Amino acid sequence: MSYTALYRRFRPLEFEEIVGQEHITKTLRNQIMAGRVGHAYLFNGGRGTGKTSAAKVLARAVNCLNPQDGEPCNECEICKAALAGSLTDIVEMDAASNNSVEDIRSIREEVNFLPTLAKYRVYIIDEVHMLSTGAFNALLKTLEEPPEHVKFILATTEPQKLPATILSRCQRFDFKKISNDNIIKRLKYVVKESNIEITDSALKLIAILSEGAMRDALSILERCLQDGNTNIDEDRIKDLVGIPKLTYINAIVKAFIEYNVEDAIKAVDRVLNEGKDLNNLLWEIIKYVKDILVYKVTGKLEIYNEKELADIKMLADEISKERLLYIITDLSKLENDMKWSTQKSILFQVEIIKLCSENIVETHVETVDKSKEKRAKTVNNTTNATDSNKKMIENSKTNHKKENVSMAKALSGFNEVGGWKDILNELRSSGKIMMYSNLIKAKAIELNDMTIGISFPDGITAFGKTILEKPENLNELSKIVSMEYGKDMKVRIIENVDSLPKKEQKNETSSIENMANDLDIPLNIMD
Repeated sequence: MSYTALYRRFRPLEFEEIVGQEHITKTLRNQIMAGRVGHAYLFNGGRGTGKTSAAKVLARAVNCLNPQDGEPCNECEICKAALAGSLTDIVEMDAASNNSVEDIRSIREEVNFLPTLAKYRVYIIDEVHMLSTGAFNALLKTLEEPPEHVKFILATTEPQKLPATILSRCQRFDFKKISNDNIIKRLKYVVKESNIEITDSALKLIAILSEGAMRDALSILERCLQDGNTNIDEDRIKDLVGIPKLTYINAIVKAFIEYNVEDAIKAVDRVLNEGKDLNNLLWEIIKYVKDILVYKVTGKLEIYNEKELADIKMLADEISKERLLYIITDLSKLENDMKWSTQKSILFQVEIIKLCSENIVETHVETVDKSKEKRAKTVNNTTNATDSNKKMIENSKTNHKKENVSMAKALSGFNEVGGWKDILNELRSSGKIMMYSNLIKAKAIELNDMTIGISFPDGITAFGKTILEKPENLNELSKIVSMEYGKDMKVRIIENVDSLPKKEQKNETSSIENMANDLDIPLNIMD
């Protein structure tokens, strides 16, 4: 008998088994029970969140001969044929490899024929954003007015790449990243059914490594079973994945903070001597520094035990937020440089020495702590300052207040973005901590139908501006904002009142029209 991967063996057969997406499965079940199933659906979300599984369940449910509370029975002739893959009325298509106009034209020809056995012919098109422009155009007409016996289920990880004409013709459902608790709950069911012994800490580690993707979690679990040993603990997972011990990572980061290059090199050598991969080591250091930053910003972390959390707190108290951002930025750049280098170990060691060199780091980092110290010294020096200096300081404060008032007044003419908190949470959950920490106190406003402005009522540091204005970061932010709005949106950084767009001249035109009406003068305004 051929071996079946865990993620396929335990693929959900009912909506109830799809974890973490209750907001979607409840709606779909209600539609099926009420007989109001749409003709086209768009399932959007990250990898391994249940899009394809939900599509398969929906395709069976609408055709099931004995549906129960909106669920397929999985026992009737139609359900069994669909589960066996022999039902020709349910067509699964991968748009990544079938993205041409001809592929879609073949669907257009097929939809005119009635189903052979089932009530509906269901087309599941995965990775639909990979279709060519011509293929989208070919699909559009069929998607707009399909025959009554045809249903479309489109799945994608990048909805912003779909034409607006396609989006507007689908019922859109956004699949969220699955929480660690839900992943652990599902894993417990899998290990119980598979007679696998696993510790709670190992389950927690798998959930963390999967980053919200159930399929990834099952793949990691499966890797741990390759040698036939069904007893799994946290250390075994770390060894298989190639994760260095946390004590070594802690020692390396502590050496950064203390500018102790000797201790840093020793800790790195210990890890490499154990045969750990250099890329994995770098990834773990970046992740650990990121977690210190998250703890410093939020005051909490979920993925560490009490002792590990105490170590993180100790490090967080000894380093500024800006320097943590600098370390993450520099190591991320190193990670990219190492991809193209044949001398990875040399690049890595040079970077370690650089981050442990106080003079180099201080030259590049503009810390808030320093600016606070400067402001504190300025305030203290006012006691000995001359009257003119005091007036200059007071004038500076007054001007700053005026600027804030002016900015607040200018911003009041624009609508704030309603889902800004969701956008920030998405940045945080996707690991974009540098962007997240620099946008916490920012305001998002709608400049126009296609542009979102990001303003900073309390000002923005030079370092923060550098981070946010990087093309890749702006693109990432635009992508998340576009997903929130369901259409392509651009993002623009607003530093001051002068950088706000000029108001449309509708007010001026209106005043001229009012004057003309008052004077009873015929007026024809040409655009």
